[in-house]
Amino acid sequence: MERFKLVTAVHLILIENEKILLQRRYNTGYEDGNYSIVAGHIDGNESVIKAMQREAIEEAGIKIKEEDLEIVHVMHRKTPDRESIDYFLTCKKYDGKIEIMEKDKCDELKFYDLKELPNNVIPYVRYGIEYYLNNEPFSIYGW
Repeated sequence: MERFKLVTAVHLILIENEKILLQRRYNTGYEDGNYSIVAGHIDGNESVIKAMQREAIEEAGIKIKEEDLEIVHVMHRKTPDRESIDYFLTCKKYDGKIEIMEKDKCDELKFYDLKELPNNVIPYVRYGIEYYLNNEPFSIYGW
């Protein structure tokens, strides 16, 4: 019998001066026009940390050292078509200039005030940010 499999993803909560880096999804087929944070699925044969390092380069053009990443929240999430585990990470510092690297998937990448997030932040991402800000290391969403 084949075992049940979960989709696993990483999300970067990058905060500077009370502002968080958000990107607006574009032309992806999923939540287009809405805001998320730098994120992506874990590829096979890579750790959570390596996946976050890869996604940060692929989406925002920044390099983050392993020792500068910290897992701050884990979300067990359910949608009508799948279950997933989402890791939310922060980083102490990074190298490079933040810029849109995937112009075919993102049409805006900028910092927003944590107290005035756009209304159209993807709901589970908004909750992940709130859980982090409230120092809650684990949540269940969509059940």
